Amino acid sequence: MEFSGISLVTGAAGFMGSHVVETLVRSGIRVRATSRPRKDTSFFKNLDVEYVPADLTKPETLPPLFEGGVDRVFHLGAICNFSTPYEQLAPTNVAGVDHITRLAIKNSIRCFVHVTSTSVYGYYKGSPFSENDEREPMDNYGRSKRDGENIVFQKIKEGLPAIIVRPCTVYGPRCNDGAGKVFSRPSAITAIPGKGNQKLSNIRAEDVADAVLYLSTLDDAAGKIFNLSDNSNPTLKEALTLASHTFQSKPPKLHLPLSIVKTVARLDGWISGMKGKIPDLEYDATKYLYNDYIVDNGRLKATGFKFKYPDFKESMKQMGEWYWNQPGVKQ
Repeated sequence: MEFSGISLVTGAAGFMGSHVVETLVRSGIRVRATSRPRKDTSFFKNLDVEYVPADLTKPETLPPLFEGGVDRVFHLGAICNFSTPYEQLAPTNVAGVDHITRLAIKNSIRCFVHVTSTSVYGYYKGSPFSENDEREPMDNYGRSKRDGENIVFQKIKEGLPAIIVRPCTVYGPRCNDGAGKVFSRPSAITAIPGKGNQKLSNIRAEDVADAVLYLSTLDDAAGKIFNLSDNSNPTLKEALTLASHTFQSKPPKLHLPLSIVKTVARLDGWISGMKGKIPDLEYDATKYLYNDYIVDNGRLKATGFKFKYPDFKESMKQMGEWYWNQPGVKQ
């Protein structure tokens, strides 16, 4: 499938959205970026990208996004953390999906890529999560993403050519939200939760961006769901140790019982909340540490997609090179 019009990226000022914008620009695609109104739009100006402010919770601000020949939408606008209550997530993660998909149908969009999360699956049940598994979210964030997906499923029945992608833990340059921030910059985590042998699934932001663009060009991808995960499953201990080496901090050696980790996370969450911040280890995230968390990426690979960063260990080496070359960062 080929596109000649404008590709709209929602949530473009966020972590994953900004990577999608960069990928589209490098591919020579006309991009319209949107996010909530902001003073600093230098990121988009430097890329020579059109920026149109809008708010997913205010449907009256959205129609201008579709003016001038938009034929493809990458929807990444969302609140992405485990600390925000459902009633504060829903206006963006649920109602916002309804607002933007209604306009997508009205404007005859040829492809709508909805970026959600593997959090919709809930806790690990002993085998890698596949796209055919039941969705049983166990936290407010996962519930909000499931409910947003339900809206897209209904809009598909109404004719929206939508693709649903479910990334697992995303990390990479500029990451400040979600569990992936632990592997993206120095963190305050100095101990290993539990035994540390829990296997993880992760994916670089650049591969998420490449995947959503790639899938949008496939003629038979509409109506399908795709998990996004790399090809490696490091243990929690391996991943935290790699992160410490990458960001030149002391490798964690002390193992903390998960009951203590949860208590510390709850306290840190309370303190961080008083400061208006999201803690490095969120309380609801600790509940996923009792078991493995492995995501099956077979459906994505079957399409012929090729990862830039298929291996977590090699990717972290590149992350270190990127991080220590940033202005103002000293070794």
